[in-house]
Amino acid sequence: MTATMTEPRTRTRSVPTPRVYRFELVKLVSQWRVRLLVLACWAAPGLFVAAVAQQGVLPSDTLFGRWMHATGWAGPLVVLGFAGSWALPLLTSVVAGDVFASEDRLGTWRHLLVTVRSPRRLFAAKALASLTVLVLLVLGLVASSVVGGLAAVGDEPLVGVDGHLLSSSDAAGAVLLAWACALAPTLALAALGLLGSVLLGRSPMGLLVPALSAVVMQLAQMLPLPVALRLALPGYAFVSWNGLFADPSRPGELLVSVAVSLLWAAVATTAAYLIFVRRDFTNGAEDGVRRRTLTYGVLPLAGLLALSTAAVAVAAPSGDEGGEGVTQAKVQHEVSTVFAHLYRLQTQQLNRPAVTEADLQVSTACDRGDGQVDPQGPGNDWRCVVTWHLPGAPAPGTAVYQLNITSDGRVMADGDGPKEVNGYFLVHTSVGDAPNPLWQFDAQIPLLAASPS
Repeated sequence: MTATMTEPRTRTRSVPTPRVYRFELVKLVSQWRVRLLVLACWAAPGLFVAAVAQQGVLPSDTLFGRWMHATGWAGPLVVLGFAGSWALPLLTSVVAGDVFASEDRLGTWRHLLVTVRSPRRLFAAKALASLTVLVLLVLGLVASSVVGGLAAVGDEPLVGVDGHLLSSSDAAGAVLLAWACALAPTLALAALGLLGSVLLGRSPMGLLVPALSAVVMQLAQMLPLPVALRLALPGYAFVSWNGLFADPSRPGELLVSVAVSLLWAAVATTAAYLIFVRRDFTNGAEDGVRRRTLTYGVLPLAGLLALSTAAVAVAAPSGDEGGEGVTQAKVQHEVSTVFAHLYRLQTQQLNRPAVTEADLQVSTACDRGDGQVDPQGPGNDWRCVVTWHLPGAPAPGTAVYQLNITSDGRVMADGDGPKEVNGYFLVHTSVGDAPNPLWQFDAQIPLLAASPS
């Protein structure tokens, strides 16, 4: 009788996701470009806000830019506006746009899969590592800009988009909430970066997907699009936070745009995941560009855009025939509201008898192109005449404003007399000259239906 000996079988087990996540996170943070971005995000915004606050010329073409001398809470909002347009798309490009393509260029997929033994866990680890780094960068932008603004100017009340004063605590809460909401479109761009990195394989063009997507969405927001289509693009969440700074707060557009951004993030991430787990890693020539690009990449996002546009059009109409959201009634209401609040602020500056908005009874009449153009839609040919009443005054006061209204509902009003009210940049106060709040002001028209007339 002969005995046979068998060697014990060794069971191969997949590496746990937390270990893979830590490994991928260390890989990302070890890159010199990521470290440089972390340093820039935690230092540059504070230095920028502090420097601008000491200058005589303010970025008045940016929402809240004209108030950077008045309060430290304006600086973080100026940084948020810049970050939504440029910084965050570039950050997502660097962090998420190359996270998969770099493995193709280095030829390390086989080694990773032999070690991890699970494409699903590898995808989850890379996605979570990218998300962690992006959150760290956004936290740096917030913390640096807030510290820089408060250190340079101080914790003073903030003038909202409708001219009312937010207390320091209210301003702080609204600023932090606005930045938190900006994470939603950042996640959407990051998901597009993951999708581009998976689809384009060895090509570094995946780096450009988030940035190009952001540029396309910015160009689209500059066009006179229907409100439903405007809100169906994830980039609108970078500007819809301004409704948080009105009284009462107008979170409608923000909630819609945040929900849309999260849907885009979910769909794009799912598409990247499905393409990644179906990839044949045994083929050395495999670079990720397959017929599945159309099936899992383009069609789901196009379908999402169409469905979300239809859903917004039905659930949240704009209230005007053109669907652009800018109507004569909304413009008149918004200008009246802002003027009433800022007139009270000017009254306090000049130590005049206190009045209330109810006392002033402000009304506004607006037209376009000297009455030759239909008074709705964006344009720089709006003209408004504001009328108000002072208690005991024999006649009402009037002031003229020339308005430039952009496609996203932002109003930039330039005073056109009388000189005692809005004709000069400065007003003479008991403590010296101070900026005249009625000379020029910003406002924000809610694009969804409908502001009261």
